Amino acid sequence: MIISIEKKKFSEAVYIVSRFAERKSATLPVLSAVLILAGDDGIKMRATNLETGIDLTLEGTCTSKGVVAIPATILQQVASSLTQEGTITLEHTGDIVTLTSGTGKSVIKTVPYDDFPSIPFPENPKNRIVLPGVILKNLFTSIASCASTSTVRPELSSIYLTIEGGVLTAVATDSFRLAEKKIPLSNKGIQGKFLIPAKNALDIAQALPDDEIIISFDEHQCAFVSTLGMLVSRLTNAIYPDYRQIIPKESVVEAIVLRKDFENALKHTTIFSDTFQKVRMSFDPKKNTFSFFAHNNDIGESSEVLSAKISGSALDLSFNHRYLSAVLPLTSSESLSLTAAGIGRPLLIRGVQDTSLLYLVSPMNQ
Repeated sequence: MIISIEKKKFSEAVYIVSRFAERKSATLPVLSAVLILAGDDGIKMRATNLETGIDLTLEGTCTSKGVVAIPATILQQVASSLTQEGTITLEHTGDIVTLTSGTGKSVIKTVPYDDFPSIPFPENPKNRIVLPGVILKNLFTSIASCASTSTVRPELSSIYLTIEGGVLTAVATDSFRLAEKKIPLSNKGIQGKFLIPAKNALDIAQALPDDEIIISFDEHQCAFVSTLGMLVSRLTNAIYPDYRQIIPKESVVEAIVLRKDFENALKHTTIFSDTFQKVRMSFDPKKNTFSFFAHNNDIGESSEVLSAKISGSALDLSFNHRYLSAVLPLTSSESLSLTAAGIGRPLLIRGVQDTSLLYLVSPMNQ
């Protein structure tokens, strides 16, 4: 095999593809490699860790066909050391591959590629939707942080995606807070639901292009196809809890605050939070104020009072400040609506005039 690729495109492709290779695999060494294929359908790079996989198409010149598996770590280090101008040539002979770039040359021992697994594609092509990649990237990167990091309950360490009535709904929760985001779809006839591991979604988000993506799924896999290639993830085989049961139907108080005021006040107050990262939130409808308070025996205390539009009854609740600040990347709305159902009940946060977001956070003991 002999191929030539622009160094910039080669480096970018290696950076993306190598994320999907195993760091070290004792049972199947080829999983720690990047597979490069050159044939009639062009030049491709592939990698998989059996949880996720990628098949990326590259622009380049193929002088002779072939297949080679190169250790991902070494390939990534070589690619990151390249200058951005000019081309790089890969020539595979025997059990070595020679990378030539300008006056430099690297000779790398290859890995046998016969055991490289196929990257499965969903068997049911009827379940498919089309979305701009940039929207999907933003959705995954923002909501995945709300999923659990524990593997004890795999459904909670996943993002729950449902397609119904022309709307894609994504939900993530770790039992302490929950985020729900909705995206309208152009195809209103498709229905379905699946669970994708949050970690896989984050890896895929890093590799998605901004332009149009076709999402296909069946019971076991989900694929993301673009003009650049295909990304595949294993799906979580579990039942997601009925999260709507915990969303309060009634409220005792609501506050409308400016997002920037909320963000700045919370940022300052958290400096004085205790070891449990607790801050107290107070609603005062008589004064039309909304405030944060934090106390730390070793540092001191802080309070921030904000002007707000308050309706309902006075109420004090305490929260982990990390869960409050996690709502900010989920909406670009200039104002936030905070609705409380009472002591011990979850707080709902929405973006004013942003119907796509619902964020729920459970309070701490006072």
